[in-house]
Amino acid sequence: MPAHVRHATLAVLAGSALLLSGCAAGSEGDGGDADALVVYNAQHEELTQEWADAFTKKTGIEVVLRNGDDSELGNQLVQEGAASKADVFLTENSPAMSLVEEAGLFAPVDEETLALVPEAYRPASGAWTGIAARSTVVVYNPDLISEAELPASLLDLADPEWKGRWGAAPAKADFQAIVSAVLETQGEDGARDWLEGMAENATEYRNNIVTMKAVNAGEVPVGVIYHYYWYRDQDAAAEDSGNTKLHYFGNQDPGAFVSVSGGGVLKNAQHPDEAQQFLAFIAGEQGQKILGEGYSFEYPVASGIPAKSELPPLDSLNAPVIDPSTLNGPQVIDLMTEAGLL
Repeated sequence: MPAHVRHATLAVLAGSALLLSGCAAGSEGDGGDADALVVYNAQHEELTQEWADAFTKKTGIEVVLRNGDDSELGNQLVQEGAASKADVFLTENSPAMSLVEEAGLFAPVDEETLALVPEAYRPASGAWTGIAARSTVVVYNPDLISEAELPASLLDLADPEWKGRWGAAPAKADFQAIVSAVLETQGEDGARDWLEGMAENATEYRNNIVTMKAVNAGEVPVGVIYHYYWYRDQDAAAEDSGNTKLHYFGNQDPGAFVSVSGGGVLKNAQHPDEAQQFLAFIAGEQGQKILGEGYSFEYPVASGIPAKSELPPLDSLNAPVIDPSTLNGPQVIDLMTEAGLL
């Protein structure tokens, strides 16, 4: 059995219990409305619930969320195939969308919806679309390292001088999406070399928040995370980020990667028209305002809606130009496993 199939099978088995426990009350099979729109949701639950509530208020269409994470739900959809009850799939990162697209499980997104989203934030295929974005950043502790001493590139963190001096969360889909950008920009051999250096140098943490906390506490001087974790904490009491600052690589470096959150309609959706309406709502003005003005501090990507004023403009980040549908999740899993990171 190929390695990526083994990984997918394990993820499905691990995610099955999560899916059952994550079904919202009122979903099909537990006494709910069989006409409800079923969304497999790997986006932030609070954000998607806001979208669902606003959509239901506007249209009268009930929405049931089945919550999980990118890889679990993506692999679940591939295993379920045409038998899936899902109408819509939403993710935080695009490799899971690519997995489902490659399995031929998406219906084309309505042209009117695609037109709401700039080409940089959706796949050329039109099989799904971007709905939000987040930027890769370095969080650092200025008591331990100055900005001038930071690496010029994310790739530099594989060098021996960074041994024990940075942290990340390799087991999470968030970081695996960043690795997929390294793979896309550096090729397989370059990605393998970088991951071997990471395995030698980096301290592994459970997730982005724990990584940021570790930098804040001085455990490591540098961490690689997504931007919005820092901005959310700063917007609160800065309890987990008060001793830190952010650094953006720019220069189309892999460390400037902007990960696109995706949304797609399943080809075998039981409610295809309603599913297309929901995706259009998310990408439309009201849905993007909910994103841009809400708690998440993610970037809107559609309908010309700006992000929160605290964030540097998305078009100023000088991210590498990558078609999000080319990011290869299974190959990333194989390479990270080979390097001993998974």
